[in-house]
Amino acid sequence: MADPFVFPVRVYYEDTDAGGIVYNANYLKFMERARTEFLRDRGIEQDGLLADGIAFVVTRTEIDFRSAARFNEQLTVTTQVVELKRASMRFEQRIFAQDGRLITDAQVQIACVTVPQMKPVAIPAQVKGVL
Repeated sequence: MADPFVFPVRVYYEDTDAGGIVYNANYLKFMERARTEFLRDRGIEQDGLLADGIAFVVTRTEIDFRSAARFNEQLTVTTQVVELKRASMRFEQRIFAQDGRLITDAQVQIACVTVPQMKPVAIPAQVKGVL
């Protein structure tokens, strides 16, 4: 298995609740950004796939919240493909605080579908080749 892709995220005020702690749904946004940058780093632009009538959609997420992130913290999101099938893939994603503390640990299942029908389709060869 290749080393995880690393993506930095700064916690902004808009990411937090009234107590200055990151609102739980925002961790999913951080992970989405990291998956997009993971693909971009490998030369895969999702708008190009969309132009070809193909999209990646999240079908399942399992997340464990281990610690809280707070306003203005610098976080690191790691992203790694741990399973690759014909029309789906599973990512392992973790979010760490700058001090190394594990914030979240997640498994995210992604399906490759046609647009607009939303029917499963094989992951394109050029995408599979870089994963």
